[in-house]
Amino acid sequence: MFSWFERRLDPFPAEEPQEPPRSLLAFCLHYTQGAWPYLIGAAILMAGIAVAEVWLFSFLGNIVDWLSTQNRETFLQTEGWKLAGMAFVVLGLLPLLILVNSLISHQTLMGNYPMRIRWLVHRYLLKQSMAFYQDEFAGRIATKLMQTALAVRECVIKLIDVLNYVIVYFIGTLIVVGIADWRLALPMLAWLIGYLVLMRHFVPIMGRVAEEQADARSMMTGRIVDSYTNIQTVKLFSHARRESTFAREGMDGFMVTVYRQMRLVTLVYFSLYVLNALLLLGVSGLAIWLWLNEAVSIGAVAVAIGLVLRLWGMSQWIMWELSALFENIGTVQDGINSISRPQLVEDSPTAEPLRVTRGDIRFDNVQFHYGKGHGVMEQLNLHIRSGEKIGLVGRSGAGKSTLVNLLLRFYDVEGGRILIDGQNISDVYQDSLREHIGMVTQDTSLLHRSVRDNILYGRPDATEQMMLQAAHSARSDRFIAELRDAKGRQGYDAHVGERGVKLSGGQRQRIAIARVMLKDAPILILDEATSALDSEVEAAIQDSLNTLMEGKTVIAIAHRLSTIAAMDRLIVMDQGQIIEDGSHRELIERGGLYAQLWARQSGGFLGEL
Repeated sequence: MFSWFERRLDPFPAEEPQEPPRSLLAFCLHYTQGAWPYLIGAAILMAGIAVAEVWLFSFLGNIVDWLSTQNRETFLQTEGWKLAGMAFVVLGLLPLLILVNSLISHQTLMGNYPMRIRWLVHRYLLKQSMAFYQDEFAGRIATKLMQTALAVRECVIKLIDVLNYVIVYFIGTLIVVGIADWRLALPMLAWLIGYLVLMRHFVPIMGRVAEEQADARSMMTGRIVDSYTNIQTVKLFSHARRESTFAREGMDGFMVTVYRQMRLVTLVYFSLYVLNALLLLGVSGLAIWLWLNEAVSIGAVAVAIGLVLRLWGMSQWIMWELSALFENIGTVQDGINSISRPQLVEDSPTAEPLRVTRGDIRFDNVQFHYGKGHGVMEQLNLHIRSGEKIGLVGRSGAGKSTLVNLLLRFYDVEGGRILIDGQNISDVYQDSLREHIGMVTQDTSLLHRSVRDNILYGRPDATEQMMLQAAHSARSDRFIAELRDAKGRQGYDAHVGERGVKLSGGQRQRIAIARVMLKDAPILILDEATSALDSEVEAAIQDSLNTLMEGKTVIAIAHRLSTIAAMDRLIVMDQGQIIEDGSHRELIERGGLYAQLWARQSGGFLGEL
């Protein structure tokens, strides 16, 4: 029974995630698609339960009147069937409604509904550009994803619950009490007006504070996660105290919002208590006065006071539900600011898979300014022939990494085009583009998974033997065999820690090289690929790199010019432009910037001019 209800709503829908709306209502509706039948079903059941509970109070008044007026000897004969009917409602109908409502709410919705949101948002965020992640804390994004998913669920479900009880319970109460005597409904109407005024004043304020609190919470979490993620840097510079202060500032900002929220809670709690006390006093006094004047029965007095006591508890529940609703609204609005952003790099609706037959690359009048309108790269032209191996040279900030990022389509060009085998990369699927490019970066980042998973990331369908061969070619098999993590996993099953922190820079680099070797893409980018290796290991692995580069179009970036001097062609960049092009010997003979850089090398590294 439980599993049947759990399978009603798929937590991992297959549809492609779309850009979510930026307005609150549209955002919630967008992520509630597919869940509506179960939300409506739960709402109908909740309304039925509320009607039954109000009816029970009315029936209780009838019992009081019967007991005060009827003969004990004939009571069961005259009212027995009515009592049996009430027993059936209490022991049969209400438990059944509660069970089905609970199954829909807890088995179908509570887990699956927010997981659908997490799944869709996560897949959407994975397609965001590199610029998106450069502007945000990773921990902050993850926190907003988790918080927003739960907040959307709470917003929708709490709103439905509150509307149900407000409409059904309050109106039902007024009807039941008004039937006894219309004057008994007057204090309740006055109380309802006061209650609405109270909510109208306090709830929006609590909502604004909650939005500020959600942002402060994500900022606090982001600061803490940033310290943990960069723990090596923190310890290297002995800045544990500085990081504590950095986190403390975030915690202080969060506590300011907590104090504001708790002050409001105290004011609301006190005001609501006084309002409820006035209602109880007013209805009780009026009911007793009407009874003394023989205008109402004892049962009507019991029903009126009983419903007031029920409203006392219900009003507090609704107030806190509304407060929680606005708190969640604040969380959703805060999440919208991070989630509902357009993807800066999107696949064209007519995109097709990239087909690489030769690996010919052409930059045709490429312009790129990081959205600033000028600078960085203007009218750049570069042709890399099929199978050609080029080295990119230049000072820091010359545009080497930008050129590579544009080729990988981490950013879209702002003018011109980039062609691979005659196909404009803006017209192909991003995934198919990057499937045909292998890259080893200077700052190697590994996944917090096993060594095997990290190497197979380059080619998930590779066999064990292919994976082992790649590790051997990258001269990483020996140290991998000696690895052991905190849970006792060894060798290729050992986990490498967040970003590979458990490994040395050279070990991470060799695993990254093994990963690219296994991928065996026709286009290869080496961005300081051997920078973290010592000379002995670099010499040992150079043959493997030479083998890897055979038959591929290669772009290599290196500050250590000796590592790329043997390339077919060297491209010298400065201020986003190509200023020299030729072999090592040709460029030395010209006596230009490359010759100056070569002459100024110290220990084989590029010096700054």
